[in-house]
Amino acid sequence: MDKGAIPADTKVFSVTNRSVLAIAVPMTLAYLTTPLLGLVDTAVVGQFGDAALLGGLAAGALAFDVVFTTFNFLRSGTTGLVAQAFGRGDALEEQAVFWRAVLIAVVAGVVLAALSPLIAVGGQWFMDAGPRVSDAMGVYIRIRLLAAPFSLINYAILGYVLGRGEGGLGLILQLVLNGTNIALCFLLGLELGWGVSGVAWATVTGEFLAMLLGLAIVVRRFRSTPPLPRQRLLDMGAFLRMLSLNRDIMIRSFSLLAAFALFTRQGAQFGTVTLAANAVLMNFFLVAGYFLDGFATAAEQLAGRAVGARSEQPFRQAVRLTLFWGLGLAGAATLVLLMAGTNLIAVVTTSQQVRAVADTYLPWAAFTALSGVLAFQMDGVFIGATWSRDMRNMMLLSFLAFAAALITLAPTFGNRGLWAALHVFLLVRGLSLLTILRLRMQTAFS
Repeated sequence: MDKGAIPADTKVFSVTNRSVLAIAVPMTLAYLTTPLLGLVDTAVVGQFGDAALLGGLAAGALAFDVVFTTFNFLRSGTTGLVAQAFGRGDALEEQAVFWRAVLIAVVAGVVLAALSPLIAVGGQWFMDAGPRVSDAMGVYIRIRLLAAPFSLINYAILGYVLGRGEGGLGLILQLVLNGTNIALCFLLGLELGWGVSGVAWATVTGEFLAMLLGLAIVVRRFRSTPPLPRQRLLDMGAFLRMLSLNRDIMIRSFSLLAAFALFTRQGAQFGTVTLAANAVLMNFFLVAGYFLDGFATAAEQLAGRAVGARSEQPFRQAVRLTLFWGLGLAGAATLVLLMAGTNLIAVVTTSQQVRAVADTYLPWAAFTALSGVLAFQMDGVFIGATWSRDMRNMMLLSFLAFAAALITLAPTFGNRGLWAALHVFLLVRGLSLLTILRLRMQTAFS
């Protein structure tokens, strides 16, 4: 068993710094490979010295993220349900949750791949960023969406692994996925000169290979356990619960990506150079965010396990310790970006104009780690506990606050106002969930 996994042989368990770090450290490393991939993609295309190509990649990646992060419930929802089954010691339900998620992933993935031309056209219309940016964006979306079934199955695999607290295995799977992607990105995008299309094909290949490895590991594990009865897999009550949970997380995820889409679109209205500079800085924000996501994942597994076992004290320990570590790492991430951000910008892009604009707004991006740490951690707690309705409602509230800040600040303060609105969004997300946490705890453990 992975070192991060804790045998579910008793409902009473203790959450310690060690148990938090056993999940958080490998998953922090795993999640960091995702924004690293984004930086590599940006750097490869940035070597062509064309702001329009860089903007097209950013816009295409955004459209892709809008689609796939909307389906991130296949990862987070699976994590919460598996963690609770793990806490109850129900191994058959762990299997059932996984295969239900895979069924949803296959159907949704095939539909998304078939709709890729329409999604590309819709993304181009929404961004309205000029013909050369739109052309690059369309190429990226049409190719990358071919990986939709593979990507969504990978979400289900990772959700199952993390629900059991197996951070080490999760790290291996993410390293295979993003390591393959990064290597092929350099080969296809830069060495062979395929540019944006090479970056997209690298992603398709990486997702496929990671899916094969993940399924092989999970299926081999299931062979050593009692077979899952078909009626258990197709239990309509359990399916409806999963769909309800997934619906709320989907709405939450779509609202999150809608905020990022509005952020990017508003940046495009300030010009191609500002759009490209914000794309570079948003990658830094994602680096900080994924840096914190390891502790959010620890909160998911430990909080979910505590709810499944109906153990209040471990739940409180999970909330306290994951927030403590998250705040420390958020401060460290902010310092690193403030001190080394200018050099990182120079590595990512060769355009002097983009560098100059990105340097100007670097502090705004650096402090997103601190303003967003509570939002990340509370998301983890609420996902693990499957309190999806509260998470959905607070995300909608936060989106409204972001939209109000955007309308108020961006026309007056330009790109600074745009970044200020993003900080408002992050702060409202975290504080609103924290406000209702005590009430939910009383209900769950009464």
